[in-house]
Amino acid sequence: MSSPEQEYREFAGSRAASLHRTAYLLCGDWHLADDLVQETFVQSFRHWRRVQRADNQNAYVKRILINEFNRHWRRYGGLPVADNDRLDVAVPDISDEVVSRADLLSALLTLPARQRATVVLRYLEGMSERETAAVMRCSEGTVKSQTARALNALEGCLKHKELPL
Repeated sequence: MSSPEQEYREFAGSRAASLHRTAYLLCGDWHLADDLVQETFVQSFRHWRRVQRADNQNAYVKRILINEFNRHWRRYGGLPVADNDRLDVAVPDISDEVVSRADLLSALLTLPARQRATVVLRYLEGMSERETAAVMRCSEGTVKSQTARALNALEGCLKHKELPL
C-alpha cells in the first residue's frame, strides 16, 4: 500500500502540466505561473485529505489555483505586462486556429481577473458552465454573464487584428 506522500506525489505529477498551463493563461507570466502552481501544490498537500475526499479532485485543485491567482491580484493590483517574445504555450490549444497566441494572451490580460478565469476555464480548459461555476464558487448564471462580458471585451480587443487563414 502506498503512503499518503506517495499518493500526493503521483497526483501532483499528473496535474502539474495542466495547472501550469492554466496559471500561465491566467497571468501571462511563466515565473508568476510557477509561483502560483507551487503555492497551489503547497495548499493541496496541506489539505490532502480534503482533496482526496472531493467529488472532483481536479476541480478542487483548480479552485485552489484560482484562489491563489485572486490573492495575487488583490495583493499586487494587477499583473505584469506580457512579453510577446516569450509567449509560447508548450501545449497546443484550439486558440491557434482563431488568433495567434500572443494576440490572445495580450487580449486576455486586459480582462478583469474573474472574467479572465471564466474564459480560461470554459474555453481553454474545456470545462462546462457547471464545472466552471463549481471551481469559481459561483452560480452558473454568474459564469454565463462573466463569460459574455469577457467575450465582448475580447472581441473588441481582437477586432482590429487580422485573423490567420
